[in-house]
Amino acid sequence: MGSYVPSTEAERREMLKAIGLTDYRELYRDVPEKMYLDEPLNIPEGMSELEVSNAISAMAAKNKVFKTVLRGAGAYDHYIPSIVKYIPTKEEFLTAYTPYQAEMSQGVLQSIFEYQTMICELTGMDVSNASVYDGATAAGEAAAMCRDRKRRVTLISGAAHPDVINTVRTYCYGTGDELRVIPVKDGKTDPDALRELLTAGDVSGVCIQQPNFFGQLEDAEALGEIIHAAGALYILSCNPIALGILKTPKECGADIAVGEGQPLGMPLGWGGPYLGFMAATSKHMRKLPGRIVGQTVDSRGERCFVLSLQAREQHIRREKASSNICSNEALCALTAGVYLSAMGPDGLAEAARQSMAKAHYLARGLATIEGVTLRYSGEFFHEFVTDLPKQDEILAALEQADILGGLPLEGGILWCATEKVPREALDRTIAIVKEVLSK
Repeated sequence: MGSYVPSTEAERREMLKAIGLTDYRELYRDVPEKMYLDEPLNIPEGMSELEVSNAISAMAAKNKVFKTVLRGAGAYDHYIPSIVKYIPTKEEFLTAYTPYQAEMSQGVLQSIFEYQTMICELTGMDVSNASVYDGATAAGEAAAMCRDRKRRVTLISGAAHPDVINTVRTYCYGTGDELRVIPVKDGKTDPDALRELLTAGDVSGVCIQQPNFFGQLEDAEALGEIIHAAGALYILSCNPIALGILKTPKECGADIAVGEGQPLGMPLGWGGPYLGFMAATSKHMRKLPGRIVGQTVDSRGERCFVLSLQAREQHIRREKASSNICSNEALCALTAGVYLSAMGPDGLAEAARQSMAKAHYLARGLATIEGVTLRYSGEFFHEFVTDLPKQDEILAALEQADILGGLPLEGGILWCATEKVPREALDRTIAIVKEVLSK
């Protein structure tokens, strides 16, 4: 690998000469003298490729990688076809950044366009952006899209992911708006509480998660009718795999669809990278943050791609911008696009059906154990909550069997099963829980 500096010393000298300077100190003459560092930086000496490889391998060896993962809560262990891992690592994509010179980045622009198209097909919406940082960020940006001069209150379901709630709260705090949390009843958004919170007429948008944090399936259509009757906009935060078998956000009446795109081909990576997808009806297109790529024809009449819209970005609107999203996650969006292409509608639906079936199999098995009960009676997708004692002992015993158990909650555990989990692992989990509770 060559130098990280994109120019040679001779080239840099030539550039200085071109602007009438002889050294770098002249270039930075407005910087106070006391700010200069005249001694070498206190950093370690560089290492060879072999030394770096050994050091990284030693650090990686400290991680615990489980054979079976029964934990979700926002990060999901789905099967990823081999092609999904191969294409984004091609150097044409791996080194690509945001295409500021759109006409020079046709390949990247097309990949983003294809991603946006598939997100629109998945959600039923009219237009999608080129992604934001994660699902929580997408929810925060969606809340900003709903805001107007007379309505400065955002509602979010208490059954949404806690991190999403906190992120939206941060967005609202920064603009001086108010966030109110809708109470939860029986593991779902309380429709009566929602109606009550909407009576004041000051709510701009309402965010509902489907499936919610507890795995429960909300009555998304009915909630949408309540929201629209009060003149507010409807944000539906979705699990993209679940959309393989559930009604689309458009069918549920949503104005904006958001969600975490990590299940679309991105592996569990100790915290990232994640991918926030956003889509909206055409009415709200100009309020979408980030980049929107469009298809057109060039001067020769040939198909080409352009950055069509960047209406909210800070480098476009400066102090009037309503979003600080001035980039995109092109590589993650490409990964999601390749995953959706490889799986197709039938493959995505099969992954969803298997995830749901295996979660229900695990729930039924655990519910037969004395001392274990399902916390909520409603229908769920691939996550559910059990009330049971000895959470720490159970999770420790599962860990000994190379199984990452569910997320511990107060008085219970939030379990998750995907299509990757074999039946044998589910049976082993049930047996371990039964053994621990029988002692």
